[in-house]
Amino acid sequence: MFYPLKFIPVYKNYIWGGRNFEKFGRELPEGIYAESWEISCHPDGVSVVSNGEFSGMSLPELIQKFGRQLVGNSLSEKDATTFPLLVKFIDANDKLSIQVHPDDNYALLHENEYGKNETWYVIYANPGSKMVYGVKPGTTKEIFAKAISENSVEEYLRYVEVFPGDVLNVPAGLLHAIGEGIVLAEIQQNSNSTYRVYDYNRVDKNGNKRPLHIQKALDVIDFGLSARIEKSKGLEIKIGSCSTKKYLVANKYYSIELYDIQEKIEENADGSKFYIYVFVDGGGKINYESGSIQVKCGESVLIPASMGPYSLEGSMKFIKSYVPEIKSDIIAPLMAAGYSEESISDICNSGVLF
Repeated sequence: MFYPLKFIPVYKNYIWGGRNFEKFGRELPEGIYAESWEISCHPDGVSVVSNGEFSGMSLPELIQKFGRQLVGNSLSEKDATTFPLLVKFIDANDKLSIQVHPDDNYALLHENEYGKNETWYVIYANPGSKMVYGVKPGTTKEIFAKAISENSVEEYLRYVEVFPGDVLNVPAGLLHAIGEGIVLAEIQQNSNSTYRVYDYNRVDKNGNKRPLHIQKALDVIDFGLSARIEKSKGLEIKIGSCSTKKYLVANKYYSIELYDIQEKIEENADGSKFYIYVFVDGGGKINYESGSIQVKCGESVLIPASMGPYSLEGSMKFIKSYVPEIKSDIIAPLMAAGYSEESISDICNSGVLF
């Protein structure tokens, strides 16, 4: 009954967007587009199936109809009904605002939704492209609040240069911004809570500045987090004869694993959890019991939890994300491959693996 699900992109035309989704071979409507929400159950951008028997059904409708057959038996009741992840492509044709996301506790109290931890995989980056990735050492809440009032925020930002293939984990509480000239995939909690600190005094097409959220941002920024976080290098294991899987980020919200395959690899949706695949290079196909679908860079696919055995075949790189059972899905296979607990904990830069 189940098959790999593709969805109609939900485009967002924020002021910092461009036309770079055309690099994926997409035909875009007129205008600029900053985000493509690929797989989403959030009311701000609900995904609708684009292929097969369920074409035209929304993701919430599928969850209501099939429940845990679709999302998996291992999810908490909360995640099973609201869907825990949201996947996007982002086109930062211009730099994003300096911003921060709240954690679950703060967001539930102030926004009536869960917080936002997210991870970026850089697909394209112009030479010299940079991210804001925290604050400079020694920056305190008091110093930063003064900088906001004096319009000198940029003096206290920590910048990192990025390249295609880089992975940056962005836990709740980390001040951050995507720089111009970057296209990336983002895997995040199912949340749209963002607090802007600084927006370069930009105005929209009507001459209006976008709203800032200074007090909420100061409430949630973790000024010590910058010293504890770096690009994720990941832990790699070999699969098949000429393919690899790299564990990049693992926490209670999601696992993110990068596959680089040059053959056919076997996988299984055994009913315990759904899987999301985001294709970031090359192409191939997904074979399942009653057929196969073609996939390529710039596409995303949801594998229903009860779909059964399937395989991925081709020459391609893709990100696999899901809500993990940390001990069995992450720790056990990495320890079996010879990694220590200390090295395993390093793949979770936000420090919430154990």
